[in-house]
Amino acid sequence: MIEEPGITEGLAGPDIDIIMPVYNGGEFIVKSLPPLLAMKQRGEVREVIVVDDSSSDSSVMIAEELGAKVISTGGRLGPGAARNQAAGVAGGSLLWFVDSDVVVHDDAVEHLLSGFSDENVVAVFGSYDDQPAAQNFLSQYKNLVHHHYHNRGRAEASTFWAGCGAVRTKAFLDVGGFDVDTYKRPSIEDIDLGYRLIEAGGQIRLVASVKGSHLKVWHLVNLVHTEVFCRAIPWSRLMLTRSGLVDDLNVSTTERIKALLAGLLLLALVAAVIGKLSWWFVLVVTVIAFAMNKDLFLLFIRRKGLLFALGGVAFHQVYYLYSGFAFVYSWLELHWLKIRGHETP
Repeated sequence: MIEEPGITEGLAGPDIDIIMPVYNGGEFIVKSLPPLLAMKQRGEVREVIVVDDSSSDSSVMIAEELGAKVISTGGRLGPGAARNQAAGVAGGSLLWFVDSDVVVHDDAVEHLLSGFSDENVVAVFGSYDDQPAAQNFLSQYKNLVHHHYHNRGRAEASTFWAGCGAVRTKAFLDVGGFDVDTYKRPSIEDIDLGYRLIEAGGQIRLVASVKGSHLKVWHLVNLVHTEVFCRAIPWSRLMLTRSGLVDDLNVSTTERIKALLAGLLLLALVAAVIGKLSWWFVLVVTVIAFAMNKDLFLLFIRRKGLLFALGGVAFHQVYYLYSGFAFVYSWLELHWLKIRGHETP
């Protein structure tokens, strides 16, 4: 149960509470906490609250030594429940959620507050920058793709991101915080929160100038598992059963067309290999796929060079394939459950 703290009406910097859930994040918080604590020292935020989710490493000791306020969940509950618990002890009118592996830029508060200039805006979120720390291919690819989507998304957003996003405390409490019954593990609890904030009449704003550097290291197994089972499938279920398809970020109409094109490219490759189709057709579809991903291709070139850009756009077709399969799976699952008379997910 979340208890509502005293909420002031102003949006001065010291009325912001930063909330960071941590589970065995010692290697990250030594880098991500100091910029936030510096904001507190400068009077830009009221408090920095670290919620320890039963870490077995030195996270608590590091956070306390750095000067953060540390509370414990009392058991492994997941980041959504950890954020809810911190909201119950926060006193500011804004709750700013920051993941433990995100190093927020020094000017983030200024840009964050600009997003709340309209009183109808109940939540604001930002973006990763284009200089991720991990240098392996998949880490660079994944974080640059996130940067790409959030820097091209509409200012009036259709969802929320808790990696670096703030919400008015009253609005957060009014919708019940994060849904920790449906999302017991890290998943799309922030996307679900965003949908409920909008359903309650609020507006959410994407302010891409609120930036942070991502420290997470991605490898093939954890990337695909996270993308498919923690993001694509539950997000597809949410859209199909609750909100309907949205036209924003990486689920926009244009992105869905690109996913269909990636499927066509796969079919063309298979047909060419077995001699049923000319390789010229494969080449044409490949060129079209690269052309439709021109902006992402150019971002990859600027940051990592031509070879990386070629590999990045090629792997992005794989992303479209497994995301598309996840949506189709969720659609079939939903209709099968309806036919069987069972409750939908």
